[in-house]
Amino acid sequence: MTDDPDAVDTEAARRIIALLWDPPAAAPTRGPRPRLTLDDVVGAGVSVADADGLARLSMRRVATRLGVGAMSLYTYVPGRDELLELMVNRVHGELQPPAADLGWRRSVEHQVGERWRMFERHPWLLDLNMARMPVGPHVLDADEALYAAVARTGLRGAEVVSATNLIIWQLLGAARSQIIEADETRRTGTSAEAYWNARASFWETHFDYQRYPAIAAIWAAGGFDDEQAHAFDRQLERLLDGLEASLS
Repeated sequence: MTDDPDAVDTEAARRIIALLWDPPAAAPTRGPRPRLTLDDVVGAGVSVADADGLARLSMRRVATRLGVGAMSLYTYVPGRDELLELMVNRVHGELQPPAADLGWRRSVEHQVGERWRMFERHPWLLDLNMARMPVGPHVLDADEALYAAVARTGLRGAEVVSATNLIIWQLLGAARSQIIEADETRRTGTSAEAYWNARASFWETHFDYQRYPAIAAIWAAGGFDDEQAHAFDRQLERLLDGLEASLS
């Protein structure tokens, strides 16, 4: 263990890169067939995370789902961290690529929609540090497609990265907000609408129209009642409108 933040375990990095790009064959052509494959282990990891969340993902829980001893999993993957990288790459393989003849904007909209649905299926992805994504083929395929779409605007280099990051950050923020709300509703049994209805008296007893004039004006205009104001599709549309306007 080291206190140097720049120190890395290069051997561990090489092992996971090898598993991502050169996984072992599903089964040997000769000799007894192994009880499991790496694909089985990764699939079980995804199932555990889908059902119980990332915090409860462990080699032991994955082994229990597979009906084997925890130590047997280390034959296939070095540990939990490496398993998680393989899981992330696997679920990115679910993304359907955009049609080649789509314009840049339609392509971006398609890809963002695909990622949103991936997050809905696998909400544990939103607990990850998106700055340290695996360098797996499916992850890079998804990145390549989105960068390529944004690059068709005529932007170059760092401008492509900046615009793409803006799109991804908007997506992540909206997805995290929606999934947290859905989890809160399940956990408490109280919907967002019921939460705010229970606090309706606040607006008559404590809300200060002079102190919060912008909020008051938006409320009076019905802005907070417009579901489209909270819809990610509308937010993405405005973001892409702005990007498109900046190109002219």
